[in-house]
Amino acid sequence: MKKALLAITTSLLFTSGLFAQAKPEDTEYYTPVPPIVKPGSGPFDAPADAIILFDGKNIGEWVMSNDTTAKAKWIVDNGMMTVDKKTGDIQTKRRFTDFQLHIEYRIPENITGTGQARGNSGIFLAAFPGNAGGYELQVLDNYNNTTYVNGQAGSIYKQSPPLVNACKKPGEWQTYSVIWTAPRFNDDGSVKSPGRITALHNGVLVQNNYELKGDTPYIGKPAYKKHGAAPIKLQSHGDKSEPISFRNIWLRVL
Repeated sequence: MKKALLAITTSLLFTSGLFAQAKPEDTEYYTPVPPIVKPGSGPFDAPADAIILFDGKNIGEWVMSNDTTAKAKWIVDNGMMTVDKKTGDIQTKRRFTDFQLHIEYRIPENITGTGQARGNSGIFLAAFPGNAGGYELQVLDNYNNTTYVNGQAGSIYKQSPPLVNACKKPGEWQTYSVIWTAPRFNDDGSVKSPGRITALHNGVLVQNNYELKGDTPYIGKPAYKKHGAAPIKLQSHGDKSEPISFRNIWLRVL
């Protein structure tokens, strides 16, 4: 009986033209048209709509984190900027919310130290004022160096280990490609939506749309506190190993 009713219903639908009227065009649309963006000539070159944060010569997009009225004092030479551990962290003049970030770094070939004291730095995707922390994507030499897994290169510091260890050996340039979705907050300071990150390290996926539990403190549990657009910070770590260098830093606002 049920089969007979189904057959009759299907026949009626075809007869009425409800099925016959379906066309491929019914699920196609032509606006809004995505804007045209000219890509870079090489795989890591900035596309036409990118903000150039460091081009190998000009450090003018950066200021000191401990005094945002002072321009960045890291050493610029030979197409790269090298951490000056005497001066401290640097951060962008501009503030951002959601973005695509490309950044390259190099651990010195003569690097010394072990564990966290070996080429340590960090990319804070949204830095809090002063030295109050933020959300850190770890930079460290883990080519032949072990540490706690949620503190090695490619980790969201003290939260999420990388899916794999994709480190190159010291002396070689390495890349991070990052998609960052900043957290959103309600008026009362509660979390409306958490921060998320997708990151590729040297072209290898290490964070897959990871949902952050909060900030990334050295001591204590992660927690959120209400904020808006924020600068990106590069860390001058206090260990005694040789300082690392950065180059080719660009960003696309999403």
